[in-house]
Amino acid sequence: MITLPLNKRGIPASRIALGCMGFGGGWDHEPITAENVKQGHAAVDAALSIGINMFDHADIYTRGKAEKVFGQIFKERPGLREEIIIQSKCGIKLMEPGDSSNVFDFSSQHILSSVDGILSRLGTEYIDILLLHRPDPLMDPEEVASALHQLKATGKVRHFGVSNMSTAQIKMLQAYCDEPFIVNQLHMSLAKLSWVDAGISVNREPWKDITFPEGTLEHCRMENIQLQAWGPLAQGLFSGRSLEDQPENIVQTAAMVKQLADEKGTTPEAIVLSWLMTHPAAIQPVIGTVNPQRIAACADADKLELTRKEWYDLYVSSRGTRLP
Repeated sequence: MITLPLNKRGIPASRIALGCMGFGGGWDHEPITAENVKQGHAAVDAALSIGINMFDHADIYTRGKAEKVFGQIFKERPGLREEIIIQSKCGIKLMEPGDSSNVFDFSSQHILSSVDGILSRLGTEYIDILLLHRPDPLMDPEEVASALHQLKATGKVRHFGVSNMSTAQIKMLQAYCDEPFIVNQLHMSLAKLSWVDAGISVNREPWKDITFPEGTLEHCRMENIQLQAWGPLAQGLFSGRSLEDQPENIVQTAAMVKQLADEKGTTPEAIVLSWLMTHPAAIQPVIGTVNPQRIAACADADKLELTRKEWYDLYVSSRGTRLP
């Protein structure tokens, strides 16, 4: 039985988390609606019914509306806040009219104001875990440390983590911050394989094409940092999405997933997640859906056991080339 690093730290997080990027409707400035809240309730109910107690937000999700929907859910369900774990992120400023791009901002002022906004939208006094969303090239680690210290001292944030960061970036931040970074959320799935490929391509020609930073997986494992996978269901590639125009390796892998699901009496979603969760790094998938049926389809993932052969068959099929 694999134990999550979060659990080792006394945080009773579920094996799977629900990503809330789809709560609140469109990525616009329209107000949330009663239908948005109803949809949110249904997704939360579906998650709780399969044992999920951890919910992953970000201040940018549907431009803040995802957190507003959750805030309304908290109002309508007294006691729910203390039963669940809330994680949110900050550090991305979305493009507005006249801007040339989204930008990243780890300034102290932005971090502190972002957390105040998160708390206000959620209607809660604290966040269980705050992640720094994407690396900011202009980051001053001492400034970040100052902001995180204030957030911890005031009780607004209990724990901290990062997202989309390498070992070197985590180590630099940690050198200045008293509080440990306990999460690193990365893009990992049966379709996004660079996190696996990086470990088998040392001293080989394919290494130059791998963008996943060497040693990141190993560092997180050694430092008891929870690896979380965003996009773990690969946007449904292996669980029912149209495969028209997809390469042969994806089509073949989807068929293999379906066959395994049928043999084990479960769903393709459970197979895809189980593939991630079989890895000894204790990866916590963050499933990003508001569809109650799709959430329910993930129920068996932590009960399945893939054999080593099944795991490798899926990996090799998806990567589309044999291992050396």
